[in-house]
Amino acid sequence: MSLSKQVVTEHLKRSISLVFALIFLLLALAIVVSLISNIYASFLAGEEVMQIFLNSINTGIIGLAVFELATIINAEYAEVRETSSEEVSGIQRALPKFVGMVCVALSLEGLIMVIKYSQLELAGNLYYPVAIITSTAMLLAALGLFIYLTKKSS
Repeated sequence: MSLSKQVVTEHLKRSISLVFALIFLLLALAIVVSLISNIYASFLAGEEVMQIFLNSINTGIIGLAVFELATIINAEYAEVRETSSEEVSGIQRALPKFVGMVCVALSLEGLIMVIKYSQLELAGNLYYPVAIITSTAMLLAALGLFIYLTKKSS
């Protein structure tokens, strides 16, 4: 590939990644605004405080995960890379942060479902949160395997 094509390709890649980072950042902001308005509306409707917070945790974690995705895209894809080994190194840094955030979100979702089903005495529906928590454990194990297999030999 000629030098000018490579420069154009890198510039296009950076521009598109900045657009995606901005989109995800705006989505995270919209999620936070929605969270605040839902909390306010729930308080005005007279719902229980614990129920309001349990419902709000999911939305907050999703907003945080979307924000984290925006920062990862901006940090890892908007920068100019010299070699492909730097790209792999960037993925090794970015992937655990994002997958960790997803694991936190999934485990919280599973725990909240366990609490809700316990309060509503729907023990027969506990298969769903158990499946979510099991899937989270498998995702976390896969992340550990990824980190083990891609670690740099010191």
